[in-house]
Amino acid sequence: MLDDTTRLAVGLLLDLTDDDTAARVRARIGLHSGEPSRLARRRIRRAWNWSPVPSSVALWTLEQDDPQLNALVWPHLGRNTGLRRAVVRGLPFGPGRTAPVPVDPKLAGEEPEIPGSYVRHGLVGALRAVDSMSRARAASSMVLTREDWSTVAEADAEQPLPGYTRWVLSIRPDCPPALRARFGTHAKFTHRLRQAGVLDGPAAYATGHGPAVRVLEVLAMGRLMFPARVPDAERALRPLVHRHLGNREEAWAVLAQIAETFHGTAPELLMTAGALA
Repeated sequence: MLDDTTRLAVGLLLDLTDDDTAARVRARIGLHSGEPSRLARRRIRRAWNWSPVPSSVALWTLEQDDPQLNALVWPHLGRNTGLRRAVVRGLPFGPGRTAPVPVDPKLAGEEPEIPGSYVRHGLVGALRAVDSMSRARAASSMVLTREDWSTVAEADAEQPLPGYTRWVLSIRPDCPPALRARFGTHAKFTHRLRQAGVLDGPAAYATGHGPAVRVLEVLAMGRLMFPARVPDAERALRPLVHRHLGNREEAWAVLAQIAETFHGTAPELLMTAGALA
């Protein structure tokens, strides 16, 4: 009997193969057509039970500019005070969008306190006055709009911002990639970004993060929560599904059996299942 997480994960992968193979595999492992979609909707409604997700995944959801989704993802914004502030102010996240986003009533009055340094010195002054990580987090929480990020980039180009400020801004998932690259590109920096949940994109998440079953579950829910982003992940996974599993029912059955306890990435899971079958 497959658990719900595995059903979501396998269901996502089956959608990347042909209809005949998918039907035969579903019959083999006892996964009904349409079941993953129902599970995804149910899992989304139970957001408080989710395991932690990378901050970039939360941003992809915010990019839908949907008040209900914003409220669902709110508990998973963690210490991203800037994202929290933007949500409760109704600021849009979707590319090219400018219209304000209605705020879910549950989030009314939830805006974090405005830091005193911002009141005294303004945005750039507050970012330059930073001398600790906590003050950097507070000042950086006032970087909210695309115009704010442009102001930050101009200020840093004129005179580099303090190290604390640069780091806190760089681990914001909404930090413009060009600005983040200016803050650092060496291996240690990019490794720490990854640990902080900043992803290069859905394809990198699908193929480079684990455990595989958890990543695939998130992507399955992503069809409802960040549908514009999921196709990139599917394009990265589809050739791997065809290469390692293809239309072999036994390989798919092995995948379903080992997915729950497999700790590697999705490509490693697919390769292992294909080799064991």
